[in-house]
Amino acid sequence: MKVDVILGLQWGDEGKGKIVDVFTPQYDIIARFQGGPNAGHTIEFGGKKFVLHTIPSGIFHPSTLNLIGNGVILDPFIFMHEIGKLREAGIEARENLLISSRAHLILPSHRMLDAVSEIRKGASKIGSTLKGIGPTYTDKYARNGLRVGTLREPGFTSSYNTLKEIHLHNIASYDADLSGIKLDGMSFDEYETQWFRAVDRMKEFTIVEGEQFLNKSLDKGMTVLAEGAQGTMLDVDFGSYPFVTSSNTIAAGACSGLGVSPHRIGKIYGVFKAYCTRVGSGPFPTELLDQTGELIRGCGNEFGSTTGRPRRCGWLDLPALKYSIMLNGVDTLIMMKADVLNSFGKIKACTKYKTGGEIHEEFPFELSTADLEPVYQEMEGWNTPLDKVSSYDTLPSQLAAYIRFIEKDAGLPIEMVSIGPDRVQTLKK
Repeated sequence: MKVDVILGLQWGDEGKGKIVDVFTPQYDIIARFQGGPNAGHTIEFGGKKFVLHTIPSGIFHPSTLNLIGNGVILDPFIFMHEIGKLREAGIEARENLLISSRAHLILPSHRMLDAVSEIRKGASKIGSTLKGIGPTYTDKYARNGLRVGTLREPGFTSSYNTLKEIHLHNIASYDADLSGIKLDGMSFDEYETQWFRAVDRMKEFTIVEGEQFLNKSLDKGMTVLAEGAQGTMLDVDFGSYPFVTSSNTIAAGACSGLGVSPHRIGKIYGVFKAYCTRVGSGPFPTELLDQTGELIRGCGNEFGSTTGRPRRCGWLDLPALKYSIMLNGVDTLIMMKADVLNSFGKIKACTKYKTGGEIHEEFPFELSTADLEPVYQEMEGWNTPLDKVSSYDTLPSQLAAYIRFIEKDAGLPIEMVSIGPDRVQTLKK
């Protein structure tokens, strides 16, 4: 069997969680392959809304196993808080959730490092979620990190204290004002106490050698869907560097983030919005700093599910989308949030960039070039609600034309369109 992959093609927040939830009944295992609690995957059904940060989006289907892969980084406090929210809703995640022993742990001092680093950068800050993502991945690649598997070792507390002291020494060197820094509303000492309590509770979950589990499952004929976090344009190598995340968000990251061979990768689904958004700092060619951008934000409820920060909004960027398709080897596209553009009489899409008086169709090395400007194509909007639409074939003609336009430019079919937040508001071609 092959591992299918779902990932985002923009700057994150594309709606991957909803699509994973919709696809889950077709799979035996959902496996998250990178990122950490900086992710926010929103799923709505039955009048309820859930936001997942670390747990795979297949958790709402009790017959499907969910694996937190080795490429994920995990904060025990945030993880157990997430478990508690699910439990309050009657969902016992412990029954169908597995954690890779090789997943790295986010320590309270990682979060402090993250905060003081952003303070020091000032106006040039990257817009971190302050969840300790960058410092944890830094320790991982510096070979200093602690992994979930170390929780089972008698020397864990000693290893924790050693790494903590290194972090506190580094924090002191920043000479930053730490008085206002809170970790989820708590002081460092308070957060550390809660963190260790969460560690004890986390030991109740099933910890597995994720790569062994997945490969043996594939050999048995079980079906696996890999779930990515963030988006391609935030990939540490190929995104809008340095305003990126600290992991590989592209399809290749599924191999290293789960321990599966490239030849075991199957179909790749690319998820994108009918427009673009971005949270935090960094270049954004199609950003709309006007009433149109405000309208998109309001209609789309474009506020970060992890940070609550308002998302920057703009028209669809096709050169960036095609760049993402190329990097990931996408087989089919899934368009989200078409309903957000319901009230627009005219819509636009960027088809090229103009810089230095020249037109370019390819995504540039340096996206933040001062004179780079998008070249738009304007189209008729559908200017009508979609709540009565029940099938792909009954979409408004203008929306159908917009879809065909994107398909032609991107060179791939759009096989699914989301017209609302609920899992049932998803139309398949």
